Amino acid sequence: MSLSAFLADRALPVENIKYAASPRFIGEDGRPEEWEIRCVTSTEDEGIRRDCTKRLPVPGRRGQFTQEVDFNLYLGRLASACTVYPNLNDKELQDSYHVMGADQLLKSMLTPGEYAEYLSKIQEINGFSQSVQDEVDEAKN
Repeated sequence: MSLSAFLADRALPVENIKYAASPRFIGEDGRPEEWEIRCVTSTEDEGIRRDCTKRLPVPGRRGQFTQEVDFNLYLGRLASACTVYPNLNDKELQDSYHVMGADQLLKSMLTPGEYAEYLSKIQEINGFSQSVQDEVDEAKN
């Protein structure tokens, strides 16, 4: 056994994938335009998760707090961070949908069903074997 297999230059890169998120966006060839999606790093994911975590007071326990992740916010921000194309931070694109912010643009561009499918694809690409929402539901039971 050798640790050289774990060196950064030996690790296989995670390739971006192409995915037609909606049949409503038609390219010049008459086919649905493909979106490009990338996998985020664990460090990026941790930052997104931290930004979506709130400190909530524990009822009846003065001075005690618990942390709770807003998973809808987390998934929206994760999806926008993973989207390479189209550029969700493009001002012209955001202005055309009358929104501000990449995650808000994504929600405006896609129908609810398309958005749910897109979130599933994002989670798959990032290596989550089961969706984050499934994990939340399972934890509640």
